Amino acid sequence: MWTHPNNIVVLTVSGAIMQGYRNIMDNCQENAMVLKEGLERTGRFNIVSKDQGVPLVAFSLKDSSRHDEFEISEFLRRFGWIVPAYTMPPDAQHVTVLRVVIREDFSRTFAERLVIDIEKVLHELDALPSRSSGPALQHPNGDTVSEKDLARQREVVSVWKRAVAARKKTQGVC
Repeated sequence: MWTHPNNIVVLTVSGAIMQGYRNIMDNCQENAMVLKEGLERTGRFNIVSKDQGVPLVAFSLKDSSRHDEFEISEFLRRFGWIVPAYTMPPDAQHVTVLRVVIREDFSRTFAERLVIDIEKVLHELDALPSRSSGPALQHPNGDTVSEKDLARQREVVSVWKRAVAARKKTQGVC
């Protein structure tokens, strides 16, 4: 800090402040890498973000023939995560991604927990009939699924979606 000849106090950015900021950003990048590596280990996602710049992880399903990124986003809300899914701009609308921005308060533990919750969601979705195709008559484990079981699963999903929609109306996100 120094005083200008007109008695104006001028603050200079010290090396310590810059080093603190650098430490925060390095930590955010490390946590983004933990998340990215955890998603890669599932074998189910393509990572579409770069490792440089803003600490974020954008990813998409390798196979979205049965379920899509919007379903993953929706199911993650039950665990308290808000992971937006959206389509890319014109000329790339066929690409849908999920995006996690790593903030200062997003710890390594949070990154590991998010991967675990995403794996739970994938397991739940694998047990449900495909949203995009006709009724699946075979469970992922190979068992035959009756029409009655499919109808029951669809009803449970429908009730759950209504509950989530009602919750969204009463609890806003800042």
